[in-house]
Amino acid sequence: MKEYTVSPSPHLRSGASTTMIMFHVILATIPAMAASAVFFGWRALTLIGFCAVSAMAWERLSNLIMKRPDSTDDLSALVTGILLAFNLPVTLPLWCAAIGTFVAIVIVKQLFGGIGQNFANPAIVGRIVLMLSFTGRMTSWVIPNGLDAVSSATPLVSGNASYFDLFIGRCGGCLGETSAAAILLGGIYLTAVRVITLHAPLAFIGTVYAISAVTGRDPVYQILSGGLMLGAVFMATDYVTTPITKKGRVIFGIGCGAVTCVIRFWCNAPEGVSYSILLMNIVTPYIDMFTQKKAFGGIYRRNKKEASQ
Repeated sequence: MKEYTVSPSPHLRSGASTTMIMFHVILATIPAMAASAVFFGWRALTLIGFCAVSAMAWERLSNLIMKRPDSTDDLSALVTGILLAFNLPVTLPLWCAAIGTFVAIVIVKQLFGGIGQNFANPAIVGRIVLMLSFTGRMTSWVIPNGLDAVSSATPLVSGNASYFDLFIGRCGGCLGETSAAAILLGGIYLTAVRVITLHAPLAFIGTVYAISAVTGRDPVYQILSGGLMLGAVFMATDYVTTPITKKGRVIFGIGCGAVTCVIRFWCNAPEGVSYSILLMNIVTPYIDMFTQKKAFGGIYRRNKKEASQ
C-alpha cells in the first residue's frame, strides 16, 4: 500500500532558483551601471566592480572560517556588492567601500546564518554604517557638467535640478540613484520576468507623492531625487527582509514612504530612504504575522473543549 504525505497548501513547484533570481537582478542593474559610467566616468565602474569582488571575497572567507559550503555561486553576495556600490558616491575611497561590504556580508548576512537568515537588507546596513562612520566622505558628491565635475549637494538638498536632469541622471548623488530612467528600466525588467511585484514600490512611491502634496512639497521632485527610486525598486523588494504577502508588501511600502517623508521634511537629515527601509525590515515579521493567510486544511487554534478531548 502506498503512503501519502499530507500537508497544507500551497502545493506549488517552481523552477526558479536563487542563482537565477540573482542573475535577473544583476541584469536589471545594467542600465543604472551604464548611466553611472556615462555621468561619473570610469571611476564609477571601478567602484562598482570593487564592491562586487570584495563582497564575493568576504562571502567566501566567511564560508571557510565558519566551515560552511561555498555560497558564492548563488550570486547573492555579488548582488549585495553592486547594490551597496549604487548607494555610494563616486569619490569614496576603495578602503571605505571594503568596510561597507564587510559589514554587509560578514556582519549582517553571515553572522546571522547566511542567505535567508538576515533580518535587514545587507546593502542598506552597509550604507548606513558608512554614512555614520565617514559622513564627510559619504556626502561628497559630484555633479556632471560636460567634461568637468564639481563637489556639490544633491538635488534633494539644493533643489536646483530640472525634472529632465533628474530623470536621465545628470545630477549629483550616489552612483545608482541619480538616473530614474535607468532604474525604471531595471524595474520593468524585474517585473516582466516576475522576480518582483509592484506592491511595495508603488505603495512606497505613492505614499511619498501623497505626503509631499499634502505638505506643500513638489511630489515629482521628491520622487525623482535622492535614493527613492533605487530604494523602492531594488531594496524594498528584497525577498528575505520584506513581507511575503501582497497586503504585507503594501503596508511595508506605505511605512517606508511615511518614514522617508518624516526624515526628509522634519528631521536634520537630507535623506531618509535607507533608514526607512531598515526600520520597516525590523517590523517585517510582525507585518507577516498580521497579514498571514490561513492555509486550506490548516488548524491555527483549538478551543479548550477540543484540547481536553
